[in-house]
Amino acid sequence: MANFLVIEDEVNVSSFIKRGLEEEGHKVDVAFDGAMGLSIACHNEYDLIILDLILPQINGIEFCRRFRTTIGYAVPIIMLTALGSSDDIVKGLNTGADDYLVKPFKFKELLARINSLLRRKNLGNFTEKYKFADIVMDTETRTVTRSGQKLQLTSKEYRLLEFFLANPGRVLSRTTILESVWDKNVDLNTNIVEVYINYLRKKVETGFNSKLIHTVIGMGYVLKEE
Repeated sequence: MANFLVIEDEVNVSSFIKRGLEEEGHKVDVAFDGAMGLSIACHNEYDLIILDLILPQINGIEFCRRFRTTIGYAVPIIMLTALGSSDDIVKGLNTGADDYLVKPFKFKELLARINSLLRRKNLGNFTEKYKFADIVMDTETRTVTRSGQKLQLTSKEYRLLEFFLANPGRVLSRTTILESVWDKNVDLNTNIVEVYINYLRKKVETGFNSKLIHTVIGMGYVLKEE
């Protein structure tokens, strides 16, 4: 059994999610606005939060920013949005959401994404350090340094770098990255991989002597030393 918090102001949507998760044997709390959700989330322990983007009082973007600043990144967040544009999705992921789902959706789609994130969370309980060139990632403390300098990464940037560090020297296609870092049900036509590669390069390479993330034209990306 897992503990979930659903923050959704549409009663029919929150009831649909709550009923489905309870039928799976889980415990579910519900909040109907961002301020209430933030208070509950910061005073209770949850395995995962399901968060609507558009909420009264505090919207989903601001919720993510405040929650990640206060609590950290241990609790996965799935953001629900009726807005399918890449800008809205990127903004949500960039403030701390781990995945997103566009309304309307089938419960089995939501459940697949929940299970994927919970598997990653459980795997993350094993302490592991990745080292490549002068980059060190500690998966227990979720810290990343390059040449001893701490890098400030968002949740999705961290996951993307972790995937590269787990596959050094291997050319990774954008589809492979999408299915591994995001979800197998993600829209393959999105440009979100290119957007996040750009974000990650700026943080990992700017101010350092060498590039590490290279584009292989027509094939994908590879982590290698120059």
